[in-house]
Amino acid sequence: MKLIKAGLMAAILAVGSAPAQADTLKDILSEGKLKVGTTGDWNPMTMKDPATNSYTGYDIDVMTELAKDLGVEVEFVPTDWKTLVNGVVAGKYHMTGSASISPARAKAAGYSDSYFSLATVPLTLKKNAEKFKDWDDINKGDVTVAATLGTTQEKQVKLFFPNAKHQIVDAPARDFQEVLAGRADAHITSNVEAYKLVAKYPEMMIVPVSAPKARTPIAMLLPQDDQVWINYVNTWIKLKQEGGFFDELGQKWQLSN
Repeated sequence: MKLIKAGLMAAILAVGSAPAQADTLKDILSEGKLKVGTTGDWNPMTMKDPATNSYTGYDIDVMTELAKDLGVEVEFVPTDWKTLVNGVVAGKYHMTGSASISPARAKAAGYSDSYFSLATVPLTLKKNAEKFKDWDDINKGDVTVAATLGTTQEKQVKLFFPNAKHQIVDAPARDFQEVLAGRADAHITSNVEAYKLVAKYPEMMIVPVSAPKARTPIAMLLPQDDQVWINYVNTWIKLKQEGGFFDELGQKWQLSN
């Protein structure tokens, strides 16, 4: 722990004299609070309990650890996928939890280094097992595929299934709920969430495709014009990787990578 904190202090000193258009790190330290945008709807990364307004998940543990090493409190700011980037740009929060790295998001926001990667798989109901066995079985005109507005999957369903019908739902609704309700035949999500969904809903199944698609690194979204803050977060990620923090957290949340 002393080594990690010493490394982080060195990172602050190293980048503290660099020119920056924003002072996110200074603001966090002076206010004593790290504000993190999170959707609360991505199991096992971020899950919100409506009864208590509290969050649990892989992302939540990551951000809590970052705040601890900064010596500040963490505040989770509710957001949704379609406004996730806008929240960083507008300064509603200092950073987000995990988000897929994409050129579209990178036009407006900065990214940290990646610390995990995902792949996309399709899900359907078990009663459709004989109908859907691979990607091409879903790419048909009489098939409806659901996605959540503002997510990476919204773009992927249009790319992967140009011949299918697309059911795009707005948060807090979720794409898998459309499948459960019979309003869609299938949806796609990360392999990480897929395993959690089939465990929770036994009537669902992962389509046994020949291979997952779109292996994508994930990272934290940060203010694009604040290289000091980006450098600090990247230094923290590197030190935590070397110390085995992310490996241990992946085992805790049973992430399949």
